[in-house]
Amino acid sequence: MSNSDNPKNGAAFQRAVKVWFENEYNHIFVLEKKIAIGKPPKDHKFDLVCDEENIVIECKRYTWTKTGNVPSAKMGFTNEAAFYLSFLPHNKTKYIVMLCSYHPKRNESLAEYYYRTYKHLIGDIHILEYDPEKNVMREITDCGKSEI
Repeated sequence: MSNSDNPKNGAAFQRAVKVWFENEYNHIFVLEKKIAIGKPPKDHKFDLVCDEENIVIECKRYTWTKTGNVPSAKMGFTNEAAFYLSFLPHNKTKYIVMLCSYHPKRNESLAEYYYRTYKHLIGDIHILEYDPEKNVMREITDCGKSEI
């Protein structure tokens, strides 16, 4: 798979997460929905937003490198997503949904690694891990590590 496939694969992952959340919550989720954040407010486009705007989701389809190293730049983009989500009011449920990614060299998934390393930046954001092949969503935050 070449890097030119990344946008297409990311969009497919986003749509799969959308379908999962719509089935789980029995609500419509809007792709690429703008919500004003900050002071003064400025629109920011979030990956998925519930039609009632009480659930906001950022999707990250990242994997370990082929050699099992951390995709450092991608972790920076995940931190950026957490930063934008942190500007939303506390009455909104905020998620970062990461692709389920394991590597034989590692004893944890990429989402588990992300949470362990960056939980000081997460605040009230839920980190989830989604396996599109099995259609299984698992919460990583707060030692939940359970299927939703």
